[in-house]
Amino acid sequence: MQKPRVTGQRESIFSNEVVSRFELYNSLFLTLPFYKIKDTGTLLPLFIKHCEDGVKNHQAPTEIINTFFDKYTQVGGSKDVIDLLFRFIQYIERQVVLFDAVEDASFSKLNVDDDQHPLRLMLKKSEFNPELHAKIEELIKDFSLRLVLTAHPTQFYPGTVLSIITDLTSAIKINDIVTINQLLQQLGKTPFFNKKSPTPIDEALSLAWFLENVFYFAAANIQSEVDNDLKEFDILSRKVVELGFWPGGDRDGNPNVHAQDTLQVSKMLRQILFRCYYRDFRKLKRRITFRGVEETVLKVQEVLYKNAFDINVVPENISAFLIENLNLIKTTLIESHDGLFADLVDDLLRKVELFGSHFASLDIRQDSSVLRETHAYCRQSKPIVSLFPENYDELTEDEKISQLSFKSAKLSYTGEPNALITDTLETIGKVKEIQGSNGELACHRFIISNTQQASDILQLIELFLWNGWDESQLTVDFVPLFETVNDLKGAAEIMERLYAHPFYRKHLESRGNKQDIMLGFSDSTKDGGYLMANWSIFNAKVGLTAISAKHNIQLAFFDGRGGPPSRGGGKTHRFYASMGKEIANKHIQLTIQGQTISSQYGSIASAGFNIGQLINAGISSSIKEQHNILLDPFHKDVLDVMAKDSFDSFVALRKHPLFLTYLERFSPLSLLSKITISSRPVKRSSGEKLRLEDLRAISFVTSWGQLKQNIPGFYGVGTALKNQEANGNWDAIVKTYQQSGYFKTIIDNCMMSMSKSDFSITAHFAKDPVYGDFWKMLYNEYETAKEMLLKLAGHTALMQNYPVEKRSIAVREKIVLPLVLIQHYALEKMQHELSELELQSYEKLAIRTVYGIVNAGRNSA
Repeated sequence: MQKPRVTGQRESIFSNEVVSRFELYNSLFLTLPFYKIKDTGTLLPLFIKHCEDGVKNHQAPTEIINTFFDKYTQVGGSKDVIDLLFRFIQYIERQVVLFDAVEDASFSKLNVDDDQHPLRLMLKKSEFNPELHAKIEELIKDFSLRLVLTAHPTQFYPGTVLSIITDLTSAIKINDIVTINQLLQQLGKTPFFNKKSPTPIDEALSLAWFLENVFYFAAANIQSEVDNDLKEFDILSRKVVELGFWPGGDRDGNPNVHAQDTLQVSKMLRQILFRCYYRDFRKLKRRITFRGVEETVLKVQEVLYKNAFDINVVPENISAFLIENLNLIKTTLIESHDGLFADLVDDLLRKVELFGSHFASLDIRQDSSVLRETHAYCRQSKPIVSLFPENYDELTEDEKISQLSFKSAKLSYTGEPNALITDTLETIGKVKEIQGSNGELACHRFIISNTQQASDILQLIELFLWNGWDESQLTVDFVPLFETVNDLKGAAEIMERLYAHPFYRKHLESRGNKQDIMLGFSDSTKDGGYLMANWSIFNAKVGLTAISAKHNIQLAFFDGRGGPPSRGGGKTHRFYASMGKEIANKHIQLTIQGQTISSQYGSIASAGFNIGQLINAGISSSIKEQHNILLDPFHKDVLDVMAKDSFDSFVALRKHPLFLTYLERFSPLSLLSKITISSRPVKRSSGEKLRLEDLRAISFVTSWGQLKQNIPGFYGVGTALKNQEANGNWDAIVKTYQQSGYFKTIIDNCMMSMSKSDFSITAHFAKDPVYGDFWKMLYNEYETAKEMLLKLAGHTALMQNYPVEKRSIAVREKIVLPLVLIQHYALEKMQHELSELELQSYEKLAIRTVYGIVNAGRNSA
């Protein structure tokens, strides 16, 4: 296939392969007969056009919807209006799915990149460059990519719908009209959502669909490419791709996750993996029908079958057994049968080496406040009660650390612990059990959210030593998570204290002198705004890299990234490609959440492409080892001032008396807790009154996204740029933008956020007697940001340098525009005197619109 080398070719492909096909299949979809949806397909195009015209004329949603019903329908009462609007929503939800499938079907044609194989290009260059060859060989020893699937509640498609999307994508690729027609009918009759909230086990099972159907193949394919490239140039390959998993292990702010859930999820992952192995081995057995391998084949098949299907099997890590026997089969094929089908054995071997007996590493995460409380509870127990003074909690940090003895002990607990303490203690025991059954990699990291001091880590180590673990066999990595702007500033000092602590240093030595540190993008943005969050994380990484190098610690940053730019998403690989030698970048670790999982990793092709981009970004950055110019005083001083100006602007907005009430009044924020998509509460505290500090970053960002204002993704950036221009520093800013790939990515992602904003939808707010001036303030900052960003980039339109992505966003926003207006309509109705039944109806209407809006955004939450 000819590679689309220029933008124009990609645009042409998108128009022909995506837009035209969507219009064709959508016209077919609108004519299909669905249960209780008579005439809806005829009215929907009229409704969409009416909504577009109304928004252009700055009409309020209530006026737009009322005039539509007056003009085009005979519908009278509110019940019938709500009923038809629900049917519109059902159709639009499925239009989003259809567009997803059409776009996914064209993925390979749209995403062929000449720069997709920098490793191979570098290897070719190294043929006559021994120094480069040695450098690549050394890098491969250390390099890795870990993708961690999280259960954050922005992935709305259940497994049944994901399967339909997969099949629909395949049918669209070959224009199989009959199958497409049938699948569209199936889609119309398939429920999209559960009637009750999922349990943590349900969430784990939902995400495991991607492990089984996508990552199992995509990760192996990528590893195979790396293996083959390195083998050709006589470099020993190693495991490059790793998978992590949070559902069932992440209990931070989620009291519904219990130790037994963690154990059950680990068993589930193991069983799913062995079913994948068994499926592959059955195919392998059909080919290997030769003499000399019969006994080994039967032995492996029996073991795989028991571990895949026998619920009474005693689980243990049998990856070494599988590797040994698969190698025996391979050796026989090579020595006695000319290597026939040895490649099939290699494929399964590669998967066992990648996934072991665990599939994905199950991370444990809990907030530092809960761990402190647990430590305090344990301190009251014999025989350690005498080791701590009664005023321990009032001691300084140095004094606390001096009191820690790190002695293993069997405690005799006194008093009844609360549920969170009980869970913490039980989970510490389950980690050992999981490692025993699935291998050490199955569960070896404990992440401490909201880490504020070194003792948060050291006290947790004591909890392990008091609950069944021995210092000599403490096969656990303790991962601090720094989230707020202030915590990021103090991160290097905390790690310096840990690295200098004798016991912790000894523990690190037992773990290969490796330290993972997690940085949170979502909470830092909610705390300080988009620009300050990105700049704070950049500076934290520089400081932490220097401290770790000073102590000869091999550092890996684990980035807690969400879908949208305001939560660390966007063109993520470009960040890793532009880190510079001052930031540890040989071990790339990041969370993938919400629609990012289905949109970027929803198929084997898209997952392979995006995994490849991240690996290539890390490898090219590490090989080049270029200095990051943002650390030069000329550029750093500019960014320091801009981040501060942006921070001040964002914090002033947060402190505005109408900030939270505006969000509650005009977005579905207060209704998100009623959406049955997650086991996790919307806010951390259980109190009735909503406080900004308790609000989860996901809910915060999602609510602004529903409003089509995306404030966390740009607010304050325009002001910061305007101030620089006013101070005569514009040329310096332009120079920084042109020379720094990192800063350019920050700006490009900001423009992506703004491309998904549409203030014309809420233009009627300007006349609101209470919120009018507040809306104008938001709108003015948007216009300022747009003006300054376009000037900085030298563009005439947002995302001008990404025309295909821009077009995709435009089509999606057009599809869901009616949902946004229906949501505002329902929220407005809820402000009036209503009967309990009417209030529930409008609540359900508003809630139902959330799903389609988020799904259409693909990385909007």
